[in-house]
Amino acid sequence: MVKLKDGREVDLELFKFDSCPFCVRVMRKVKVLGLEAQVRYRDTLREPGAQDELVRRGGEDQVPCLFIDGQPMYESADIIAWLEENVAG
Repeated sequence: MVKLKDGREVDLELFKFDSCPFCVRVMRKVKVLGLEAQVRYRDTLREPGAQDELVRRGGEDQVPCLFIDGQPMYESADIIAWLEENVAG
């Protein structure tokens, strides 16, 4: 769980793969914000079933995808902007 600026706590789960430059941008922001231990990473290339789960839950086969309390957010710029605006720290 990650505590937001407004005091709420949310579950964050990031679907990614390491060679994706857009995923790397998001993972860097997660690291800068000190959230690495609080965000669950799902590797769609290395983790069996992760890609299928991403499509089933989010409707698209696109990474990065950050699930915020189960709701998908795509596009690295949008994810980074959301993290900057909402995460305490």
